[in-house]
Amino acid sequence: MNGFMEYLDDNRPNPDELLASLIHEEEKSKRGKLKIFFGMCAGVGKTYTMLQTAQAEKLKGADIIIGYVETHQRKETAELAEGFELIPRSVHKYKSTDVYEMDLDAILARKPQVVLVDELAHTNAPGSRHTKRYHDVQEILENGIHVYTTLNVQHLESRSETVAQITGIIVRETLPDEIFETADEVEVVDLTPDELLQRLSEGKVYSPERSKEAVENFFRKGNITALREMALRIVADRVDKQLQDYMQQKRIKGPWKSGMHLLVAVSHTQQSAKLLRWAKNLSYSMGADLKAVYVETAHELTSKEREQLDKNINLSKQLGVPFRIVTHSDVVKAIVDFAQKENSTHIIIGKPRERNLVTMLRLGNFVNRLIRYSGNIDVYILGSDFQAKDKFKNRASMPSFTSNIRQYLIASLVVFLTSLSCFFIKDLIGYQVVSFALLIMVSILAFFYGTGPILLASTFSALIWDFFFIPPWFTLHVDKPEDMLMLAMFFIIALLNGVLTSRIRIQEMKTRIREERTHALYQLTRELSKAMGIDEVIKISKQDIKKYFNLESLLLLKNEVNLLESANQEPSVISLSNNDMSVAIWVFQHATKAGKHTDTLPSCNYTFYPLKGNQMTLGVIAIEQHKPFTQGEEQFWETFISQLSGKIEREYLRNMAKQVYLLNESDKLYKTLFNSISHELRIPVATILGASDTLLMQNYPVDTQKKLFNEINTASIRLNRLIENLLNISRLESGRLTPRFDWCDVHDLVNKVTENLKQELQYFNFPIVIPADMPMVQIDFGLMEQVLQNLVLNATQNAPIGSTIRVKFYFENTILTIEVMDRGKGFPESELIAVFNKFYRGKEAKAGGTGLGLSIVKGFVEAHGGTVEAKNRKNGGALFTITIPVKSVSHLPASPLD
Repeated sequence: MNGFMEYLDDNRPNPDELLASLIHEEEKSKRGKLKIFFGMCAGVGKTYTMLQTAQAEKLKGADIIIGYVETHQRKETAELAEGFELIPRSVHKYKSTDVYEMDLDAILARKPQVVLVDELAHTNAPGSRHTKRYHDVQEILENGIHVYTTLNVQHLESRSETVAQITGIIVRETLPDEIFETADEVEVVDLTPDELLQRLSEGKVYSPERSKEAVENFFRKGNITALREMALRIVADRVDKQLQDYMQQKRIKGPWKSGMHLLVAVSHTQQSAKLLRWAKNLSYSMGADLKAVYVETAHELTSKEREQLDKNINLSKQLGVPFRIVTHSDVVKAIVDFAQKENSTHIIIGKPRERNLVTMLRLGNFVNRLIRYSGNIDVYILGSDFQAKDKFKNRASMPSFTSNIRQYLIASLVVFLTSLSCFFIKDLIGYQVVSFALLIMVSILAFFYGTGPILLASTFSALIWDFFFIPPWFTLHVDKPEDMLMLAMFFIIALLNGVLTSRIRIQEMKTRIREERTHALYQLTRELSKAMGIDEVIKISKQDIKKYFNLESLLLLKNEVNLLESANQEPSVISLSNNDMSVAIWVFQHATKAGKHTDTLPSCNYTFYPLKGNQMTLGVIAIEQHKPFTQGEEQFWETFISQLSGKIEREYLRNMAKQVYLLNESDKLYKTLFNSISHELRIPVATILGASDTLLMQNYPVDTQKKLFNEINTASIRLNRLIENLLNISRLESGRLTPRFDWCDVHDLVNKVTENLKQELQYFNFPIVIPADMPMVQIDFGLMEQVLQNLVLNATQNAPIGSTIRVKFYFENTILTIEVMDRGKGFPESELIAVFNKFYRGKEAKAGGTGLGLSIVKGFVEAHGGTVEAKNRKNGGALFTITIPVKSVSHLPASPLD
């Protein structure tokens, strides 16, 4: 039995995983399905097979159209394309030539069930919404339209490098592997190499002239065989991964692959692109996840190296590989530390390819050190593909420096001026002291310039010191061994001191930049946490964007009807045209950045980023960006936007929660009013109807008529009080109640209430206590009349007939105190805290009433800035005490006319 229970526990699905799976399936069901017809190269029949499949589905009643199909003037393919609705292609002007592309908007407007889109990796013409056709396909899928498309193996980003090595042809049009991996269905279109070559020779792929050229270059049998093997292996790996995912989803036990976590170390070289692709292939085959890391050291990158690093990082994103940048002076320790923190099981690196004076010292034992420090983490080393003729060049090359010629000239000039100054006093100070002066100057230069100028300054100062200062003068010859040793030590110390100081300076600069960005994010978080309301959040965000990025910005937030509108309270430098606004709407709808310096609608004047929260897209931020962000700036910006989006979402959710609360309260108010007031309304209305009907039916004696008229009057007064209570509680709920203060004599207030309640008070003793010196007070007479009337009326309803209801007034130190007391049962102690709540009626309360009277009393008193308190009297009964701060005078000021 215990074993059976353990079995159930082991096989019980995790609720969180089950919920996540359901949400994923629901989101997936809203998207269109992507089917890829996959082949090893052109000519295998991908388009033909796609059209065949579409024809079969059309016979079943599917609504299928052609978005873009290239028949290449092949008769069989063109015949299959007949019978389908064809969306006309859009025309784009490029270098005075008309370029025809798929009309994305027309397809979305037509909204078919399935659309056929050939050549998934195609690059769109300039001026198109997206730079790549697969972006168009993704937008079509997001609109719930299924897509059939075609793709060759050489267009996968991770395989393009390998294909180039096999065929010798560089593939320019590629797409991220993620598109292929997340496709709903992949159908392999396969031919043997001999069959494909036969089709080429028959002119079924290209014209006879092109076919001959193709067979001699790309379509050699060995190339075709290698590409075929690659395509089949990719699909086989995909099937294996689908099976594994299915078994995990259905909790089917099986021989799972161990959890492998790969980490690829990337640099700023072209080899890293190959390394990333190879690592992606390896992770896909092993069923492992993959991360990439770049170690930022004191080495200052040239513009070319930085450009290559940006390309590598973008490639990592295209391959779907998470990328991290870490700063450390030791590359090996940084890689190992990061791998340990991320629980990586394998580290992938490339062989150090540079062989120069610096790297011989800096990277000579890189691989050995990495293996030694990696511990139980396996290390994979990717070999180099250098040609033999390049080996000597790479061994003998000089290290790259980033300093400009001006810095070299300044460093040389400083050394020359220092030497010139020392030359005239060399007899006085001695040549040994000159070496210290030059050494100090080299150290100072290291605080301002890079390795190149410091290396020049060290060499130049050593030569000058030898030639002009060390005996014999004006010759490089050195007589004394100790001078020779001193010269060598001088050069070494000057070089090491300068290089190390320069490295520390660069490292400090990079650390300072990171610290400034971290501090900026901290300040933003701090400021946003204190911000109250959307307007203040927008003001803070604009100020910080200008402060930390030096960019003008414009925030567009969604309104109640889910449309974008400008959220800027102040005039903005950015003015959006209709075209710009359409781009902003597209970004909001698709939650993807677009505009200038992006792959989507790059011809736009501004760059638009979505403000994505955890649960919703809140709006769009537009920035005027003159140059693209570097990778570090991009990470900083994305983090900044994430913080801003989170705060705006919290404000939205807070407002939504407040609205929901008000709706719930309104619903509760409605139900309570309906339940309680329907009875209260029915009684006086029934009384009025009954009495008036009786009077109309026949003539009664005068006494009887008088009684009936009194009943109508009493019911009308009761109905009027009910309506007044409803109006008063409505004023309080709306928050628009503003007292109108005026000078008032409390005697008038009591007399008015006594007159209003004359009928109710006739059965009670009603003494009123007002001090003789009671001054005139400044209150809202109407509101306080209602307060006193409600309290006295409440006493008449709860006190026994013939008992005393007393009202007392006091005034002391600008405080007006009013007490209303009776000799009824009072309140149970547990109910005292709730007597002023809306619709509250005690458990032992008499039938009738709405429970609004005391709530109105509390609201009106608080509108005067006062308080009201209820408690029980010692000998029975209730006591209500009102205290209000008021202005007072002993008498009204005399009129100027008197």
